Amino acid sequence: MLAATSVVRSASLHGYPELARQLGLDANALMRSVGLSPRCLDDPETPINVVAVRDLLELSARTAQVEDFGLQLARDRRLANLGPISIVLREEPTARQALDTLSRYLRLLNASLLTRIEDARDVVIIREEFLLDGGVPVRQSIELAVGVMFRILQELLGPQWRPRRVCFSHRAPANSSSHRALFGAHLEFNSSFNGIVCAARDLQMRLPTADSGMAPYARRFLDQTLSRTGNNTGQAARQLVAALLPGGRCTADQVAQHLAMDRRTLYRHLKADGETFSSLMQAVRSEFALRQIRDGDHPMAELAELLGFSGASAFAFWFRRRFGCTVSALRKNGQTSTVRILPSTDPLPDPVTGLHPLA
Repeated sequence: MLAATSVVRSASLHGYPELARQLGLDANALMRSVGLSPRCLDDPETPINVVAVRDLLELSARTAQVEDFGLQLARDRRLANLGPISIVLREEPTARQALDTLSRYLRLLNASLLTRIEDARDVVIIREEFLLDGGVPVRQSIELAVGVMFRILQELLGPQWRPRRVCFSHRAPANSSSHRALFGAHLEFNSSFNGIVCAARDLQMRLPTADSGMAPYARRFLDQTLSRTGNNTGQAARQLVAALLPGGRCTADQVAQHLAMDRRTLYRHLKADGETFSSLMQAVRSEFALRQIRDGDHPMAELAELLGFSGASAFAFWFRRRFGCTVSALRKNGQTSTVRILPSTDPLPDPVTGLHPLA
């Protein structure tokens, strides 16, 4: 049986067969090739392998020779595709409160998708990232996730609503016309994050209340489902490491504090999962490094900052030690999915900087 963190609702592929046919693809054959049964789409609540979904989106984009397959899949998404969560969201008084509610229940939809909402003066930043092992492509999944978030906000705030900015950490496509048609003109590729920047005042506007009377029942059902999934400290710690890494702000003490426990308790939970804080941080760094090198064009200094290193030389030293080659060599080769990660004997990060002593 798949772990809860490895599955996503089959509703994540809503509209896939139709889009595949429009692009001349055999949807059933492609699904079977990644290990998914076409019948899983009969019930939107069917749990399916999140890695298989990622592979299906990337394979479909390559086969159809389109760069925006995930984005096209997002265009017709509606709140209703979220299932019972949509009932609760519609009865929140503001879009900002709806976002907080969505974040609470998001792991019921996809536990591998990390969504963080940050308030920064007059804007609200919605960051989205996938936590999947290995240096394999996730561009289509990212564009689908950001596109779905945009459609949710647009349905709540009205079709005229536009964000301040939509950001992607990967490089721009050869033709970004479909991105501009969906999101508007304010696009940023090779960004430091994936997500949406909104005007705070837009999200504080009062929403028309649905008042279906079903929200309390839906919320009770969601809370019960959430409690049955249990609290996976290792997964939560991994998400926090991914969120805190940029700028070198990630330490075991900080992660433990966010999880309302002390550092020793965090270590104990990680040990039970066969992990250490060092191995966890190394794994997240390695995954993000390979992804940024494959999909983006960030200079070394920006890569170092995104991964929490003090500078480009520290990042370069770590990278060669971790992968046995230089960043430039890997970029030239382009085979990030087959790169071999060397065994790490590095000690735990420095408790103040969060960096390994060798970095």
